[in-house]
Amino acid sequence: MNSQQNIAIIGSGNIGLSLAKGLVKGGICKPQQIMLTRRNISTLDALADEGYYVTDNNIKAVKRADIVVLAVLPQQLNKLLDEIKPAIKSEKQLLVSVISGVTCADIRKQLDINVQVIRAMPNTAIAIGHSMTCIATDNGTTKNINLVKSLFDTVGVSIQINEELMTSATALCACGIAFFLRSIRAASQGGTEIGFHSADALKMAAQTAKGAADLILQLSSHPEQEIDKVTSPSGCTIAGLNEMEHNGFSSAMIKGIKLSADKAGELYHNES
Repeated sequence: MNSQQNIAIIGSGNIGLSLAKGLVKGGICKPQQIMLTRRNISTLDALADEGYYVTDNNIKAVKRADIVVLAVLPQQLNKLLDEIKPAIKSEKQLLVSVISGVTCADIRKQLDINVQVIRAMPNTAIAIGHSMTCIATDNGTTKNINLVKSLFDTVGVSIQINEELMTSATALCACGIAFFLRSIRAASQGGTEIGFHSADALKMAAQTAKGAADLILQLSSHPEQEIDKVTSPSGCTIAGLNEMEHNGFSSAMIKGIKLSADKAGELYHNES
């Protein structure tokens, strides 16, 4: 973005606000270039004091924007698109959607306007600048794809994928946060059962999970390669792993991810 461009975030909930703060922290733009919309704008008073433009008027925000981020719930989308349609300038604006289960074509069809749409699927780690964001489009230019990647790189790591995989990305990355959190909780409960105070067990489990993830990311290693380093013949680690597998640990995770992907693909169409 340049200093003359503005971005409107329509539906400034957790994801939208985290993106706005990340853009400013990352030096991509100034608060004055970001417009935040929400029905109850009193919750945005602190951000208004910091220089962000805050309004409950979606049309007004869209008219002033070069980039429009759609960050509402799937069941709210069609009503929103009908509302802002008169303000959309197809030749000059880029729409960025962070809405689960909604294709680029769905948005253009509802608007009945041939506007560029790029989808982005971050997760809730966006709040601390560690999101895994997947980006896809069916008609966005390379320049705009790179622009959107640069926006979301301020709040974590982003990769471009084929659009047909975006629902799968929702399950693996967005829903996946909850799956890994549940794994950490289970590990901490196990720690409590074997003698640690709950707060200590949680800290130990969370840091161990973080270390495991960093081994994969920093060493470009495979999980089984790292597992081999900590398992020894007749040892306690392999005994514990095998007991978990006998009880369906990997299978349960795989089935959960698959079911979440199926459900994510139905969200928009069930609510339309």
